[in-house]
Amino acid sequence: MSVADREAGPLAQSGAPLALSEAPGLVLVPYGQGRIRGLDADELGAHGAAMDRLVALGLPVVPGLTVPAGASASLGEPDTAQAAVDLVEQLAGRRIGDAGRPLLLRLSASAPTEIAGLPPDLACLGVTSANADDLCAVIGRGEALHEVWAATVRLIAEYALDVSGAVLDDALLDTPEPRARVEALLSLVARHGSRPFPDDPAQQLALAARALLARWDSPRARRSRRAQRLPADLALALHVQALRIGPADHSGYGTAVSRDPETGRLSPQGSFFRGVRRSAPPPHTGEPLDRLAGGTALLEHSLLTLERHLRAPVSVDFEVRDDEISLLAASAQLRPPLRAAVCLAADLARDGALGREEAVRRITPAHVQELLHPQLRLTGGEDLLVTGLPASPGAATGAVVLSSERALELAADGTQVVLVAAETTPADVPGMLASAAVLTGSGGIASHAAVVARGAGKPAVCGAEGLRVDLAAGTVRFGDRVVREGDPVSLDGRTGAVYMGTLSVSVAGPPPELSTLLQWADGMRRLGVRVNADTAAEVGTALALGAEGVGLCRTEHQFLGERLPLIRRVLLAADPAARDEALLELERAQHEDFRALLAAVGNRPVTVRLLDAPLHEFLPAPGQALDAAEEQRAAALREANPMLGLRGVRLALLHERLYPAQAEALFTAWADVAATGVRPELEVMIPLVSMPEELAAAAAYVRGAADAVAARTGVEVPYRLGTMIETPRAALLAGELAEHAEFFSFGTNDLTQLTYGFSRDDVERQVLASYQERGFLTASPFARLDPHGVGALVALAAERARSVRPGIKLGVCGEHGGDPESIAFCDGLGLDYVSCSAHRVPVARMAAAHSAPRERRDEERHDESGSAR
Repeated sequence: MSVADREAGPLAQSGAPLALSEAPGLVLVPYGQGRIRGLDADELGAHGAAMDRLVALGLPVVPGLTVPAGASASLGEPDTAQAAVDLVEQLAGRRIGDAGRPLLLRLSASAPTEIAGLPPDLACLGVTSANADDLCAVIGRGEALHEVWAATVRLIAEYALDVSGAVLDDALLDTPEPRARVEALLSLVARHGSRPFPDDPAQQLALAARALLARWDSPRARRSRRAQRLPADLALALHVQALRIGPADHSGYGTAVSRDPETGRLSPQGSFFRGVRRSAPPPHTGEPLDRLAGGTALLEHSLLTLERHLRAPVSVDFEVRDDEISLLAASAQLRPPLRAAVCLAADLARDGALGREEAVRRITPAHVQELLHPQLRLTGGEDLLVTGLPASPGAATGAVVLSSERALELAADGTQVVLVAAETTPADVPGMLASAAVLTGSGGIASHAAVVARGAGKPAVCGAEGLRVDLAAGTVRFGDRVVREGDPVSLDGRTGAVYMGTLSVSVAGPPPELSTLLQWADGMRRLGVRVNADTAAEVGTALALGAEGVGLCRTEHQFLGERLPLIRRVLLAADPAARDEALLELERAQHEDFRALLAAVGNRPVTVRLLDAPLHEFLPAPGQALDAAEEQRAAALREANPMLGLRGVRLALLHERLYPAQAEALFTAWADVAATGVRPELEVMIPLVSMPEELAAAAAYVRGAADAVAARTGVEVPYRLGTMIETPRAALLAGELAEHAEFFSFGTNDLTQLTYGFSRDDVERQVLASYQERGFLTASPFARLDPHGVGALVALAAERARSVRPGIKLGVCGEHGGDPESIAFCDGLGLDYVSCSAHRVPVARMAAAHSAPRERRDEERHDESGSAR
C-alpha cells in the first residue's frame, strides 16, 4: 500500500471515481484513476500516465491529481483551483495551513511524450508571509524554502500578473539572499502587477496554472516545439501534487537508478537532498542514498518492481517525508550502462519475466565486444595524434618504442609500451606480445600486425596515415608532428584513434551474467564457433571463452621469434644435405609444438594448416643474411609480389620434404597425446590450392607421412584431409577439389584479396577509405564479407562441393569469422562453423545466436522432441 493510500483513507483506496471530480465543469483525475476513466497519455500526459502505472503496481506515490490536456485551462478558474486544493488535501490527509502536519502544493506540466522545453515546476504554492517562518521552523532549513518560493513567485509575476521580466530581473540582481528575493518580488508585484500576490492557496494555484500555460504559449516555447517537430497546438496536462513538509532530518528528495553502473547489480545509486525539492539543487550538496533516514529497502523494492514491469533498468525521482519514500516519477533508462543491461536481462530470464531467447537478443554482439575489451574514457579535450584502421579492439596507453628489442627491454622492467613500426614482420612478434598495443603505418585489418594483435588480444591500429619512423633519431613523425621514443600515447583499437599523452582506460571485465547469456546463446545457434590459434596458450584462452575447437592452426606462426632461423635454414639451405638436416630440426620443433597444442585442444576438432606464408615474411632483409652466399640465395628468392608468389602448396611442391616433415611431426604428436587418453579430431589442411592436381599431390605427401608414422609407432592416426578455398579458381573448381577433400575451410582474407585484386596490406589505407567516402563501399571487404562477389564464390563453392560430397564439412577461418554480419551470411549458407581470433569468440557465439532463424530453431526443437518419443 502506498503512503498516499495510508494517509488518504478508504475513499482514495476504493478505486471508484471521487464524487467531487464528477461535478459539472470539473475534470480532476487523482493519480491511479486515469485508466479507470479510459484516459491515456494523450489526455493524462506522460507524467500522469506514469503515475497511473505506479499506483497500479502498488508502489508508493506522492498524492496528487491530473487535469487532462483538454481541460488544463480550467485549472486557472477559481472554482476548479479550489476543488483541486480540496481534493489534494483529502488525498494527502493533510491541510494547507495545519501547523502540525503542514502541506504545500506543487504544479507541473507534461506532454503526451517526454519532450524538451516544458515549463518549470512551480512549488511551494500555499506559502504566505504569515506562515513562512513556521514552515521554516518545521523544516529547519529556511533558505531552501525561500529559494523555491522566490522562483515560483518570479514566474507567476511575469506570466500571470503582467510584471515585466526585465523589471523583475533588474530587481533581483542586487538581492542574492533568498528571503530578500521573496520580499522584493512580492513588493514588485504589489506595485507593478495586475493584482498583489494572493495568500489564498487556491488563488495561487489558479495563477500558477495560467502562468504555466502562458509560458507554454510564449515565443520561446513555440520555437522549441518547432525544433522538435511537434504540433504548434500541442496541449499540456497539468499535475497538482502534495508537497508534505517535514523536518530536514527526516525529509527530502532525490533521484536514483536501479543498478550499479560498474557491477550491473541491483543496487540503488543516486543522491539524496534534504529540505524542499528544488529543480536544480546546489552542486555537491547531495548525500549518498544510504543516509536515507528510512533506509533504502522500500526504494529497492520499488525499483525491482519497476524493472520487472518495464523490463529495463529504471530511474526514479522520489520524496521522503517522515522517513517514508514516495515516488514522483519513474521511467526506463534511455541509455543504461551496458553491465546493467546484461545483468538485468539474465535476472529477468531467471525470474521467468523474460524468455531466455529474448534475453539473449537484448545483448548484441557489439555489446559483447565492448564488455570484453578496455575502452578509453574520453572527455572531449584529448589531443588527437593520428587516425588509422581499427585493426584489433581494445584500448591501452604506453610509452612509444620503435623496435621489438626495446619493447622487450622496457616491458621486462614493468613499463607499459606501445610498439610503433612502419610494418611488422614475424621477427617482431616477441616485442608485439610484450607491448600493450601496436601501431603501424602500413597494412590493413588483415595484415601481419592486425592478425597477431587480435590473436594475442592486444589493441592495434594499422595504416596510420603519415607515420614515418626514424630509428637513428629515435623519433616517429605523424605528418608535421614528431613524437620521441618514450613519449606516452593512448590508442583505441576499436575506432583507430591515437592520442598524445596518458588517458584513462576503463578496465575490461564483463559481469558473470554475460557468461550465462552466452551459454543460452549456445543453445540457440546452429553455427559452430572455433578459434584461430597457433599455440597451446592461445587454445587455452579460446576454450575459456567458449571456443568449440581450433578452426585454423597456422603452422608458420610457430616459426616466429626465436624459431625463425629454423625455417630460414630450410629455405636457404646450400645443398640437399643441409636442407635435410634443417628439416629434421624443424620436425623436432614442430613435434614439440603440436604435442602441446593437441593436448590443450583435448577431444575437440583441430584444423592444422600446413605451411603457408609469403616468403618475404621469412627471408632476411637485405644486408641481414649470415654471409654473402646466403645473401645471394635470399636475393634469388625475393619476389616482386610475394603474396602471389612462392607460398602455400606451391612451396611444398618445390620443397618436397617440407609437408611430409610437418605431417610426420603432427601425426607423431597425435599418437603421443592419444597415449594419454586424449583423442583430438584431427584435420589436416592444404593451403592456397587452385588446381585439383596440386591438392592430389599434397594429399599424397600427407598420406605417406601417416603411413610412415603408423609403420614406426603402430598407431594409425584418424584424420580428415581438406583444403583452404582462398583462390577464385579453387571456388569455381570446388566440385573437382571435393573429390580429394573431406572438408573445405574458406580463407576469406586471401579470397577477398584475390577476388577484388586488392592488396590487403596496402589498399585499405589508400583506396578503401576513399571508396567508402564516395559510397562505393559501405565497409571494408576485409572486415565485412562482400556478399555479392566473394560471398557469391563461397556460395557457389559450397553448392558444387556438396553436389560431389554431400557430407563435406564447410567452415570459414578468415577474419570475417568474427564479424556479426559476415557470420549471419555464413549461417544463411548453411556452413558448419566459423573460426576467428580468440578474443572474438564470445562475439561470434552471440552473433551466431542472433543469426539463427527462428523457424530453424523451432524445427530443431520439434525434431528433438520427436526423436525423444
